[in-house]
Amino acid sequence: MTDSSTYLSATADAYDSIATVYADLPRDDLRAPSLDHAWITAFAERVRAEGGGTVAEFGCGPGPVTALLRDLGLNAFGVDVSPAMIDLARQTYPDIRFEVGSTESLARPGEELRGIVSWYSLIHTPPEEVPAYLAEFHGALPPGGHLLLAFFESEGAPVTPFDHKVTTAYRWPIDDLADLARRAGFTELGRMLREPGEGERFRRGHLLMRR
Repeated sequence: MTDSSTYLSATADAYDSIATVYADLPRDDLRAPSLDHAWITAFAERVRAEGGGTVAEFGCGPGPVTALLRDLGLNAFGVDVSPAMIDLARQTYPDIRFEVGSTESLARPGEELRGIVSWYSLIHTPPEEVPAYLAEFHGALPPGGHLLLAFFESEGAPVTPFDHKVTTAYRWPIDDLADLARRAGFTELGRMLREPGEGERFRRGHLLMRR
């Protein structure tokens, strides 16, 4: 079993070291009419259809997805293990709550989450640790809450490590990740695979789940 504190610390240090460069990367995939924008919009519409409420972005980085969720009418906040990323997010979006932390920061006393977005934030998690994170997501959401996962898809290969240029990451078969989410108690509502765009190396996978 991997020592979770070790890889979390390594991930935080790696992203701290490149935070400013990372924050300056173009975010065309988050703008309409991109497929990624449409998928996040679908998540927001599902949450609003269930009555709205608070949603968390787990692994928010410098905050653009959290800001998009806010713009789509949700009460969104972001959580990340990298203090440098959270500093940049707070500077860029001072009207949005951002916190340094991991899954323990997803729930507050008296605040019920209605959704969690993990937008490429589990990619650095050792595969044997992923079920525990999915169980934490399930525990943080009430019945009817929604989970949106985005990840690099392995295109027929098993779980595959690769050089992410920041720190080691993993590509997942979409069926395998969906099965782990089902075992954690989620029901799949839909999935999307999109081919890599210009400047991208790998196919992207997306899963929309309901607790």
